[in-house]
Amino acid sequence: MSAYFVIISLIVVGRLLARVFPASAPEVLNRVVIMLCLPALIFIHVPTLEASTALLPLVIVPWTLLAVSVGLVLLLARWLELRREAVAVLLLLLPLGNTSFLGFPLVEALLGEEQVRYAVVYDQFGSFLIVCTHALFVLAWFGTGQRPAVGDMARRIVTFPPFIALVGALLLGNAWFPDWLMELARNFADMLLPLVTLAIGMSLHLRLVHEYRRPLFIGLASKLLILPAVALGLILLLGTRPDIARVALLESAMPPMITAAALLSSARLAPPLASALVAWGVLLSALTVPAWYFVAEWVFGTA
Repeated sequence: MSAYFVIISLIVVGRLLARVFPASAPEVLNRVVIMLCLPALIFIHVPTLEASTALLPLVIVPWTLLAVSVGLVLLLARWLELRREAVAVLLLLLPLGNTSFLGFPLVEALLGEEQVRYAVVYDQFGSFLIVCTHALFVLAWFGTGQRPAVGDMARRIVTFPPFIALVGALLLGNAWFPDWLMELARNFADMLLPLVTLAIGMSLHLRLVHEYRRPLFIGLASKLLILPAVALGLILLLGTRPDIARVALLESAMPPMITAAALLSSARLAPPLASALVAWGVLLSALTVPAWYFVAEWVFGTA
C-alpha cells in the first residue's frame, strides 16, 4: 500500500507549498501534465498491447460504467437540484478512476507483475479514451455554458495532446524511438504522479461550502462502492476469465482520477469539490480497494 502513502504525502506537500507559490501554480502544473506527461505515458504503454477477444471485458467495463455514471448523475442532478458545476465534477470523476499511476502499482502488489498488462488495457482503452472524448465534451458543455458545436468538439478532440499521442502510438508504435527519446519519455511519464498530486494539494479544500457536501457524499459512495458493484455484476455476466476479471474489478474500484480533477480545475469547474473528491477518495480507498480485492478472490478464486 505504499502507493497510497506516496500520493497522500505529495498532496500534503502540495498543500504546504500553496502558502509560498502563486495561485496560478496548480494550473501551470496541470498544463505540463497534459502537454508532456500524459502523451509520454501513452507512447510508452500503448505499443505493448496485443489484441485478443479475451481482453474485451477490460474495454466493456469502463465504458459501461461511464453510461451508468452519466445516467445516475443526471437523474440525481434533477432530483436533488445540484449546482451545474457540481454536476460537471460528478460526470467526470465518477467514471474516471486512478487506473494508471495508482492502479498499476496496486494491481502489481495485489495480483502480481504479470497482471499489469491487463491494467494497461483497462486504462488506455477505457480511462484514457474516456478522457479524450467524454471529458472533453463535459468540459466544453459546462465550461462555456452552452451546447458545443460538433465541429468545435471535433477540433478539441483532435488537438488534445493525449489524444494525438494515442493515435500516434497506435499507428506508429515506439520502436522507432532512439534511446535518448525513450529515456526522455520515461522521465516525463515519471513526472506525472508528483506534478498532479502537488497540483491537487495546492488547490485542496477539505472543508467545503454547504452546497458541495451532498455531491461529495454522492461521488464517494458511487465511485468506491456502487460502480465497483455494477462492474462485478457485468464481469460475471460476460463470463470473464478469472485473471482478467480480478484486474477489471480492482481497476473499477480505484478512487477518482487526479488528472480529471486537474482538467476540472483548469476549467474552473468547482475546484474545491474536485480536489476533495480526489483527496477523500484516495484516503477511503485504502479501505475499499482491499475490500474489493478480497471480494475478487472470493468470487474468482485466488490468483
